[in-house]
Amino acid sequence: MLHVDSIFTATSGAPPTGLAAGGVEVPPPFDITRVFTETRLDSWLALGLVLAAGLYLYGVHRLRLRGDRWPAIRTVCFLGPGLGGIAAVTVSGLHAYDTALLSVHMVQHMVLSMISPIFLALGAPVTLALRTLPVGPRKRLLAVVHSRIARIYGFPLVAFAIFVVNPFALYFTDLYRYTLEHAWAHELVHAHFIMTGCVFFWPLLGLDPLPGRWPYPARALLMLLSVPFHTVLGLTIMQSTTLFGGDWYPSLNLAWSDPWNDQVVAGGILWAGGEFVSVTMIAVLVVQWIKQSEREARRVDRELDRQEARDRAAGAAAVPVVATATSDAATTAPAGPPATPAAAPGTPS
Repeated sequence: MLHVDSIFTATSGAPPTGLAAGGVEVPPPFDITRVFTETRLDSWLALGLVLAAGLYLYGVHRLRLRGDRWPAIRTVCFLGPGLGGIAAVTVSGLHAYDTALLSVHMVQHMVLSMISPIFLALGAPVTLALRTLPVGPRKRLLAVVHSRIARIYGFPLVAFAIFVVNPFALYFTDLYRYTLEHAWAHELVHAHFIMTGCVFFWPLLGLDPLPGRWPYPARALLMLLSVPFHTVLGLTIMQSTTLFGGDWYPSLNLAWSDPWNDQVVAGGILWAGGEFVSVTMIAVLVVQWIKQSEREARRVDRELDRQEARDRAAGAAAVPVVATATSDAATTAPAGPPATPAAAPGTPS
């Protein structure tokens, strides 16, 4: 079945404006109200978001029950821009336009592969799981985190290559047209965007204990290298002389949208959005680097203070020992010969 989401709620009252090739209904002109009126909660992705939020909140609740502290900012990051960002572009009314407008699809691309994964990583869900799971599941999770596959895909250069190559493989082949024609493939692309972003950003910005994590200068350099990638991809899309998806978008007969203009807008979104996110993340990395350096400096200072305290204690303990030894030596020293009394005057010697 061709995939153009056209399930409109009864409250919207907006009938479809036309038929695409094959008699598939297409959505009406896009406006901001559609984001709210066309929301759907019947997809597997919506179920996954609800399940992930529930498990995360349950973990935080478990920690609080036993008196442990969990930073509120981590919960906000994970549930807000993390899971909430995914919901905003897949569960909201935007889903009704993601196969009708390339620009809407690019907004989804940016959020799913760059914005939400960053905040999911800052939420530290692996750390939360390790602190709340029973011994058996915790050991299995640690085995997964430190497995060979996790080490390979989590290696920054491998993750960077996947992050860079995937969009070119999607948009410049027939694969993109296939995802437009098949709903399941389009949903799979959404999940793939999320996983690709997590693989790339988790080792760079995440707070979870991952193996083989690079030092901060190398991470910042890798993030800097991602900036030209988005520029090249965005400009290529804007200047392309062929339409992405072949004749898919013209076949929708949207009187309110020109596929060529929409493709230029899509490329601009990817270009500007990619640079903004990359530069912002470089700043976040620098801040993390500074904070890590400050923590290390405080740790060294505390160790020096402890060493100085131990030296003072050892010196203070040595003073009574020296004093005692001196007293003992004076007490046990042999007495000298008796003094000869001085002769009285006039007494013959």
